Amino acid sequence: MAAKLSLKALLGQTTESEHNPLTMSDEQILEQIYSTHVHTHTNFDVSSLFTLVDNTLKRSTQIVDNIVQGSQPSLEHIDDNNPQVNFASPLCTLKQISSEMSCKHPGEEIAHKTTLAILNKLSNYEWDAKAVLTLAAFALDYGEFWLLAQHQSTDLLAKSVAVLKRVPVLARPASVQKHRQAITEINSLVKTTLQVIELIFQLERLTTSYDTKTVPALLSFIEQMPVDVYWAIITVASIVTQIDCLTTESEHKQELSHYGQKINIILSKLRKQITLCRQQIADAKYFTDLVKILQTPTEVMEVFKFLIFSMEAPQPLFDGATKTTVDITVLKKKHVYLFISTLDVTEEEISVLRPVYDSIKTKDQYKIVWIPIVEEWTDQLRKKFEVLASKMPWYVVQHFGPIAGYKYIVEEWHFQKKPIVVVLNPQGMVQHTNAFHMIHVYGMKAFPFTRVDQERIDREINWVGSVVGNIHPNITTWIKEEKYIFFYGGKDKGWIQEFTKYATTLANDVTLKEAKISIELFCVEREDKGLINRFWSGIESLFVTKAHKTVDAVTQEVQKMLSYKNETGWALLSKGSSVVVSGHGNTILKTVAEFEKWKEVVIKKGFEFSFKEYHERIVRTTHRCSHLEIPIVAGKLPETIKCPECPNTMEIFISYKCCHNENTANAKH
Repeated sequence: MAAKLSLKALLGQTTESEHNPLTMSDEQILEQIYSTHVHTHTNFDVSSLFTLVDNTLKRSTQIVDNIVQGSQPSLEHIDDNNPQVNFASPLCTLKQISSEMSCKHPGEEIAHKTTLAILNKLSNYEWDAKAVLTLAAFALDYGEFWLLAQHQSTDLLAKSVAVLKRVPVLARPASVQKHRQAITEINSLVKTTLQVIELIFQLERLTTSYDTKTVPALLSFIEQMPVDVYWAIITVASIVTQIDCLTTESEHKQELSHYGQKINIILSKLRKQITLCRQQIADAKYFTDLVKILQTPTEVMEVFKFLIFSMEAPQPLFDGATKTTVDITVLKKKHVYLFISTLDVTEEEISVLRPVYDSIKTKDQYKIVWIPIVEEWTDQLRKKFEVLASKMPWYVVQHFGPIAGYKYIVEEWHFQKKPIVVVLNPQGMVQHTNAFHMIHVYGMKAFPFTRVDQERIDREINWVGSVVGNIHPNITTWIKEEKYIFFYGGKDKGWIQEFTKYATTLANDVTLKEAKISIELFCVEREDKGLINRFWSGIESLFVTKAHKTVDAVTQEVQKMLSYKNETGWALLSKGSSVVVSGHGNTILKTVAEFEKWKEVVIKKGFEFSFKEYHERIVRTTHRCSHLEIPIVAGKLPETIKCPECPNTMEIFISYKCCHNENTANAKH
């Protein structure tokens, strides 16, 4: 069988489906037509040629409509565009194309071969130029045909030429009546094909001005354009064949309905593509303008208005304190905190900003505004919005449509569903792209939450007190009294029980009591779930605030703590708010359990030094992998992270987690 097929191919014999475009896939068509394209890019004024084609076919099709309808020709309302003054028609090429299409028998296979022959002749031209040249060759004949039909009764020369071109056979009243349906179908298909090629021409011009990164919709057009050009050319060739059949009064006719269906589908698709491209171009321009306005001292209200509404009329803000609406002019010349979140924002996340609001509500120069991010509003989401807005005492954006600057918020401020707080000064300049984590960890100690305050707070404040100081009343007291505190927890209840037993024994040791070494225990996992969440979200927030800074001792401590989050056990020993040591369950438990082995060292060198020394000795003989799991929506994360326990760069893995609630999937690094 294979040998027979090869012989058939060598003899140039093919199956019917291989030359029938109605049974070929786009991929099969593309494979055949690409062999006709040699990419040498012959340049000529295709724009002027299309202008003339457009003028010719619009007037020709209107003449046909008038003749079919029996009305007097009226073309005054058609405005002709003018080509370039020095434009020279590629007449020889047009005649060659015309000769390829003329006097062919009807049939899909013949139309396909005709199209390939035209494409071969135009192999050096761009794809849009191939389509325009083919349509121009057709327009030359179609325009002449109906021009003669219009003037044959009043001009003897026109009459003689009309007879030679068999115009009366189709254009006299009786023939028009007989072939009304066929003429109307041809004329309608000419109009549609002209529109298709016009859109191809417009989209191709866009590819010379914009790249696919700026206008992604151009990519699908570029990939599909050769096939669309093929269908435009084969439709024109089939129209020519049908006209020949009618003027020669042949008993055979060319079926056009299949081409009409295909060309209308392409027209609809191209219209959507050009609409989308124009929207993406407008979005790109808006993005550029927004970047510029945010980098240029302006006025914060104007920046806010452009960010949310672009050129639309701004909507009033909802004032959560008075439950009324206010004009956005309340933001004029103010320091503005943009609280940006989805409608999945939690009570806990809202509560992060409440102390800030309580502190600034009497300071008129500072304002908080909630910007809810919703992809598509529904009645249900509007009700959810109203519930959330009622819980916020600050200003709320009431705009039930897309946020104009959404792309900028995502790409430049790295919004990934979790709340962020963007700090703007009265000139509309960004002072911090996300102060939420800083506020979460340090509260008003970091006010007014600029990048400068971030650096100051990192120097001045110990992180332990900030993260755990407010989660339980006893902790604040212990920190003030500079006591040693064991914070511990884990996923294994057995480990927690064992650690509690040994740590309690250590804390009650007579030797330590006599040395006035006071040790307190705080089991995070034994407290309520809300406290556990606050503890780990505080650690995560602290991690994000330090993730892009130079690695220092504090950064490593935070990373180590985060690596223990899902372990069987972990513990952190602090003195007041200063970290002494933190460790994995195995090493820290062994250190506490073997207290009797290093107890004597405590008397000589002190508790702190002794604990660290013994723990480090155990760590050196214990191997374990460190891993961090950070919700990717927590903020902009670094591409690489140094291991908190060795000099290596940590490998990156992605895990998927389901908590069986509304937010069913979270990607984690």
